[in-house]
Amino acid sequence: MERISLSEDLDFSRIIYGMWRIKDGDEDTSVPHVRAKIDACLDQGITTIDQADIYGDYGAEAVLGSVLKDAPALRDQIEIVTKCDIIAPIGYHSDKRVKYYDTSAEYVTGALERSLTEMSVEAVDLLLIHRPDPFMDADVTGPALDALVDSGKTKAIGVSNFRPWDFELLQSRMDHPLLTNQIEISVLETSSFTNGDLAYAQTHRLPPMAWSPLGGGALFDGSNAKLTKVLTRIAGEQNADMTAIAVAWLIAHPARIMPVMGTNNLDRIKALGKAMDVALDRQTWFEIYEAANGAEVP
Repeated sequence: MERISLSEDLDFSRIIYGMWRIKDGDEDTSVPHVRAKIDACLDQGITTIDQADIYGDYGAEAVLGSVLKDAPALRDQIEIVTKCDIIAPIGYHSDKRVKYYDTSAEYVTGALERSLTEMSVEAVDLLLIHRPDPFMDADVTGPALDALVDSGKTKAIGVSNFRPWDFELLQSRMDHPLLTNQIEISVLETSSFTNGDLAYAQTHRLPPMAWSPLGGGALFDGSNAKLTKVLTRIAGEQNADMTAIAVAWLIAHPARIMPVMGTNNLDRIKALGKAMDVALDRQTWFEIYEAANGAEVP
């Protein structure tokens, strides 16, 4: 598995395993079952785990924590990403009357400390601000995030769903660099290729993470018949499946995109690394891009 360097002392697996669905429905969250998912990732060299305090109605981090309590040595084999700032009236925030964002120093500090407790770890590798906060005081948030790095509770800081101007505002008030932006990118969400998000990331040599790289499963519902036809044909030519082609399409881009894969199906988890075996030339990449957008490029 390829590794992507975010800084001199932090690198991630090219494909990241996302735990946002780890508590979906009646999903088995027992230690052996979740451990099997992590082991399936590690067998392929997928070592980076993506979390957030809000995932699983503020319960997903504790699921990972149960595994790490059972097998503390596992912590040294993985990198942990988590996020904070979304407050929704569910879980331990059920007393709140409205959904909102909180990037105050008190909240981001307390949220990370709570995440560390939930996951039974002393530090995470990367903390992301989950959504841009229109009420953010960057003069407060920036130093608070710097302090979390200085304290050793997180190795580094990044953001999620930020536009370039949001990124620059927060970075302008920080001493430590922001290392990544996790944004939605897939064959069903291609706006970042032309709206400046990926151009900004490449300008500053910031490898982006891609959430929902399969369009939240919509890729397989047949709503885009042309895209399905193209991906199916290419999959046959590559002796792969549509998932591998869609992920390989992101990996082929020079921005060094890191897809965050969130399936709960163990067999699918075991096959995530197959996307690394797919090679797409420029014409094939644009053929998929054309099918995704419904028109040839100008």
